[in-house]
Amino acid sequence: MKLATRLEKSVSFWFLLIISVIFFFLRWPSLYEPYWYGDEGIYQAVGMLINSGASLYSEAWDNKPPLLYVLYAVFDSDQFLIRILSLIFGLASVWIFYILAKQLFKKSSKAVFISTTIYALLFGTKIIEGNIANAENFMLLPILISAYLVISTDFVKKMLINKYAFFAGFILSFAFLIKIVAVFDFLAFGSFLFVDPQKSFKEKFLERLFPFTVGFIIPIAATFAYFTLTNNFKNFFEALLFSNVGYVGYGNKFIIPQGLLYLKAIALTGFVFILFYKRNSLSKNFLFISIWFAFSLFNAFFSHRPYTHYLLVLLPSFALMFGAVTSDIKERIVLLIFLIFGLISIFTTFKIKAEKIIPYYVNLIDFCAERKDVFAYQAFFDKNTPRDYEIARYVKTNTKTNDTIFIWGNNAQVYKLSNKVPIMRYTVGYHITNYPTGISEMDNAIRTKKPKLIITMPNVSPFPLTLNDYNEKINIRGAIVYEKVL
Repeated sequence: MKLATRLEKSVSFWFLLIISVIFFFLRWPSLYEPYWYGDEGIYQAVGMLINSGASLYSEAWDNKPPLLYVLYAVFDSDQFLIRILSLIFGLASVWIFYILAKQLFKKSSKAVFISTTIYALLFGTKIIEGNIANAENFMLLPILISAYLVISTDFVKKMLINKYAFFAGFILSFAFLIKIVAVFDFLAFGSFLFVDPQKSFKEKFLERLFPFTVGFIIPIAATFAYFTLTNNFKNFFEALLFSNVGYVGYGNKFIIPQGLLYLKAIALTGFVFILFYKRNSLSKNFLFISIWFAFSLFNAFFSHRPYTHYLLVLLPSFALMFGAVTSDIKERIVLLIFLIFGLISIFTTFKIKAEKIIPYYVNLIDFCAERKDVFAYQAFFDKNTPRDYEIARYVKTNTKTNDTIFIWGNNAQVYKLSNKVPIMRYTVGYHITNYPTGISEMDNAIRTKKPKLIITMPNVSPFPLTLNDYNEKINIRGAIVYEKVL
């Protein structure tokens, strides 16, 4: 009874309750989206391969660390279940963000409410693809927990600092095992711990940096050991590192390969050194927020590709910047300048489609009210989505349970829609063509597995192999279905 009375009088309780309800309803339509998003399609196909007994990377390939694919496999690549999990992670991240903001802005409730509201609204809507169950959507929760523990090392008793720092690194490593760009959060928090003007280097290293680093390394080292012991390290390491080097290099070429990336890294390093030089005259809140924002901005522009979901890694520090400029922090004018610079960089690089937010919700309402048919509802997300569903229906009707199919295209979600496990580790056409052995592996898989149907999509390069053993059966909106000759 006393607890209920206290909660009724708690502003924090009512704020979190209201913002959580708003977040839930902003995300609710995502649970009913069709299977349409290409990245999710790959994760679904990889999850299906893992559940069929395939080894990750050697027999089920994509270029991210393993934890995201494990999540998809555990939930049987079911988009509804994965989206629910993403919603739960998102809600939990809102609560942790609020606690973090309260720790930072102890004297300004306004800053706490403003920053948390911005975080929840931007993460809840589709404006930066919060509705998708992508790697970034799952990373934010462990990153925020780590950030809170890093900040808390300033307030706990000295005997507990080592434990807080260790668990900050340990939890952050799970974000890294979802996507390697979490290394920039590790560097940001490590830089903050190093810049602290109130500690000697020995104290900073032994009490904070060392346990923080050890905690971060342990789960990663265990993952490396697992793939080594299962004789799969080469495939794992190539997927994790080498494939991403070319990916990042594509958008960062400036005079020399990776030239633009070097310039960004030099600018970031210079910024951190300036803060280190001025650290005695700067507040801890300014140091933490500005360092995290700088590394997160670098993270969002790391590959220099304008994919909107990259902005999710910037969201926590971005929202904290808004809180900071409304608080009584003495450096808020400087933070405002940083924030304006960040906004200009974002809007000149990324395609923010704010005008699609309201139609996104109207689309579901119209469908539920039977003012839209299923094809129009699906086409709102991608004009090719109805075609994918038609292909899946054809596959289900014209194949038996043990029959296999092969899709020459970039819509791996059709495998899940058809309930057919891919016949090779590469599940989309651009993976096959991007790697030297891709075509030969594809040829071998088709000859060995003898898929009953081969489906060629219209938005990819011509099918690179002979189809002498197959007859054309049907054209589904430009997708050609070939059936094996008995």
